[in-house]
Amino acid sequence: MNSFEINKIITAILVTILVVFGIGKISDIIFDKDDKNIVAYKVEAPEGTMGEANTAETKVDLNALFTMADVAHGEKVFKKCKACHSISADGGNKIGPKLWNVMFRPVGSVADYKYSKALASYGKEWGWEEMNGFLTKPSKWIKGNKMGFAGLNDEKDRASVILYLNQNSDNPKPLP
Repeated sequence: MNSFEINKIITAILVTILVVFGIGKISDIIFDKDDKNIVAYKVEAPEGTMGEANTAETKVDLNALFTMADVAHGEKVFKKCKACHSISADGGNKIGPKLWNVMFRPVGSVADYKYSKALASYGKEWGWEEMNGFLTKPSKWIKGNKMGFAGLNDEKDRASVILYLNQNSDNPKPLP
């Protein structure tokens, strides 16, 4: 390697270092890093929403929700859940607990499954609204649970899965 190539390599390294530090300095000047009290966006919650239970966050018209639901569609959507949950009466626990008879049983009540502290101490039962809220975004609905599912944003998918879960029971409940 001749000296001209070595000079090009050293120059490229120095220019890269100067560009990186230069961008850092320029961004410090633009955004005035010394002033820690700058608020880019101030978002205030509407009155009365601070500290309310998560069930109040998503009040949903269950009748409207279930009019678009279909058990066969729920079975198709439930395939996303089958990797972690069994749904048959004689099925066992997988990564998640078995879901036979899940509707209207207490949250965290499968005896031979180790729930997260959040689910074990939740103290509610899987009713229509509770299941709808949980399936929307599990990590937000019950903070601290270990379920790694992102949730079902589509209302038809959610309602159909809830109907499918209700059907897979010894005693399915009538719709609300």
